[in-house]
Amino acid sequence: MKLNRIIISGGGTGGHIYPALAIADALQTRVPNARIRFVGGYGKMEMEKVPQAGYPIHGIWIDGFQRKRSLRNLLFPVKLGVSLWQAFFYLIRFRPQLVVGTGGFASGPLVFVASIFRVPSLIQEQNSFPGITNRLLGRIVNKIAVSYPGMESFFPADKIVVTGNPTRKEISNKNIKSEVAKSFFGGNPKQKTIVILGGSLGAKRINTLVAEKLLLFDNLGWQLIWQCGKLYYDQFQSLASSKSIIRPFIKEMDQLYAAADLIISRAGASTISELAQVGKPVLFIPSPNVAEDHQMKNAQALVAQDAAWVLAEKDLNSSFDDTFIALATDEALCATLGANIERLARPNAVEAIINEIETLTS
Repeated sequence: MKLNRIIISGGGTGGHIYPALAIADALQTRVPNARIRFVGGYGKMEMEKVPQAGYPIHGIWIDGFQRKRSLRNLLFPVKLGVSLWQAFFYLIRFRPQLVVGTGGFASGPLVFVASIFRVPSLIQEQNSFPGITNRLLGRIVNKIAVSYPGMESFFPADKIVVTGNPTRKEISNKNIKSEVAKSFFGGNPKQKTIVILGGSLGAKRINTLVAEKLLLFDNLGWQLIWQCGKLYYDQFQSLASSKSIIRPFIKEMDQLYAAADLIISRAGASTISELAQVGKPVLFIPSPNVAEDHQMKNAQALVAQDAAWVLAEKDLNSSFDDTFIALATDEALCATLGANIERLARPNAVEAIINEIETLTS
C-alpha cells in the first residue's frame, strides 16, 4: 500500500470513536510505518480516548446544531467557519494521502476540505439510518463503508460497500472463562451475572431503572456488573455491594463480556456489532434521544431475526419486570438469542474497510 500519512476524524460518542480506533489499529498493522493523525472536536470524549489509545489528535471548534431552540445555535455558523479554517490548516500541514471519517460533527469540516483538495476519502457509517453529517458527506467522498445492506436510499449506490462495523480488537478474545471474568470484577464466579451498558457516557433512564430493580435481580439470584458512566457514578456508587459491582467506565471489555450471562444495553451500532461477536443474550433499551430514532431501528432489525429482545423506555414501568423474568428464567431462550445474534457478526469488518482503502490509494 502506497500510504504513509492518514487523517482519521470522528467522535462525540464511543459509537464514532471506537470504529475510528479500530481502523487506525488495522492500518498501523497493515502499514507499520504509517503516520496516523486524528482530528476531533474540542471538549469531546475523543480528545481523551484517542491519546489513551496511543494516537495524536488535533481539535477543531465544532458543535452540532441543536434541534431545540438554543442560544448555542447562534454560534453554529461561527464555529463552522472556524472549523473549516482549522481543517484547512491541518491538511496543508500534514498533507495526508487519505482521509477517513467515522461520523460525528468533527468529521464534516475535515472530509469536506479534503474533497476540495481532491484527497481520497472514505466514510464509515455504523447505523441503519445515517446521521446528517455522513448523509451530506456521502455526496463528495470516494467510498462509503456501511454496516447494513439497503443503504442506497441515503447514499450513491456506486460508492457503497457493505463491510460491517469495525469493533475494538480486544472484543475478539473469547478465551476468558466466565468464572475467571466474574472474579476479575470481584463477583461470585458461580452466580448468574447481568452486565448493564448505557453507552460510553452512561444512560440516565437505564441507571434509574437498575437502581429500582436491585431487589428483583437479587430475588432471582442474579448479580450485576453495572457500567453507569462517569456522569452518573457519584449518584449511584453508594448502591455498590458484593452483588452490585458499579463502575463509571470499564476498559476491559473482553473480561466484561466474558462475565455476562445476560446483557442489558443501549442499541448503538458499535455496541450491537460488539454484542454480535460476543454471542450473549441481550435486552436492548434504545435511546429515544437520537436522530431519527436510529437505535430503535437498529434493535428492531435484530428482533426481526430472533436475535435479541427490545423494550422502549416508555414501556419500562409497565413491562420490564415481566420481560426480565421471562429472560432470566429461560436458559433455552437465552441460548437461542445468543446463537442467533452471533450469526449476524462480521468479525472481519475492519479488514474489509482496509481493503477498500487500498483500492483508493494504490
